[in-house]
Amino acid sequence: MIEALLKYEFLQHAFLVGGLIGFLAPMLGVFIVVRKLSLIADTLSHLTLTGIACHLFLTQHFSFFLQLHPLWMGMSFSVIGAVLLEKLRHIFHSFKEFAIPVVLSSGIGLGVVFLSLADGFNNDLFQYLFGSMIAVTKEDVWTVFFVTVIVMGLLMLFYKEILFLSFDEEQARVSGIRSNFSQLLFIVMTALVISISMRIVGILLVSSLMILPVATALQFARSFKQMFAYAIIFGELAVVFGMWAAFSFHIAPGGTIVVLSLLLFIVLLSGRKLLGLPVRVYRSKKEEM
Repeated sequence: MIEALLKYEFLQHAFLVGGLIGFLAPMLGVFIVVRKLSLIADTLSHLTLTGIACHLFLTQHFSFFLQLHPLWMGMSFSVIGAVLLEKLRHIFHSFKEFAIPVVLSSGIGLGVVFLSLADGFNNDLFQYLFGSMIAVTKEDVWTVFFVTVIVMGLLMLFYKEILFLSFDEEQARVSGIRSNFSQLLFIVMTALVISISMRIVGILLVSSLMILPVATALQFARSFKQMFAYAIIFGELAVVFGMWAAFSFHIAPGGTIVVLSLLLFIVLLSGRKLLGLPVRVYRSKKEEM
C-alpha cells in the first residue's frame, strides 16, 4: 500500500482529501448530534445529489457548464437548501422538525426530475453516490483544502456562539447572542462539508461519517472537548483503513468507510461490556425529570 501511495498520484489525492474529511465531518457531527439534528446531514446530502443531477442536465444543453466542476453545483444546491431549511425552521418555530422532511422530499423530487431529464444514471453519478478514490483530482484537493480552512476559521471565531446554541437555544437568544446568524452560519458550514465529502464517502453515506464516530465517542468522552478529540480519531481511523481496504479489495470506499465506522462502534461498545464498564445512556432533561 505504501509503495502504491508513493507511485500513484490519484491515491495521494484521495488520502489527502480523506484525511481532511475525516477531520471535518466528525467535528461538525458533534454539534449535529448534540442538537439532535442528525437528519439534516441526510437532507443536505440529497440536495447535493440534486445539484449534481442538475449539472448533468445542463451540460447536455449548455456547453458553458462543461467547464464547471459538478462539485460547485452540488455545493450551491446544498447551501441554498441549508438557507431554506433554516428559514423554514424559523417560520415553523413550534414545529422545527417539520422543515427537514419538507426540504428532503422536495430535494429528492427535484433530483429525480433532473435525473430523468439527464437520461438517468451514468458512471460519474454512480461515483458521486458511493464515493470513488480514482475520481479524486488535484482540483478536488484544493477545493476541500479551501473549504477546510474556511470552516475551521469560522468555527474558531464563532465557537462560543455555536456551542451555546447547541445546548440551550432559548437561553442563547435571551443572552443576546445573534442566534439566527449563528444558526445559519453553522448549517451553511455543514452543507459545505457534506458537499466536499461526497468524492470519498459518497452522497448517500456521508451522513454516517458525521454521526457514527460521534456515537462511538459518546461512550468514552468525559467532556465536550474530549468528544471532539475521540470523534476525530475514530473518524480518521475509519477513513484511512476504509480507503486502504477499498484499494486492496477493489470495493467502493464510501461503503467500506461506513462499515468500518459501524464495526468500530460495535467492537468498542462490546469491549466496555466485556471489561465490566457501564454502557453510557444519554437522556434529555425531560426524560430525567
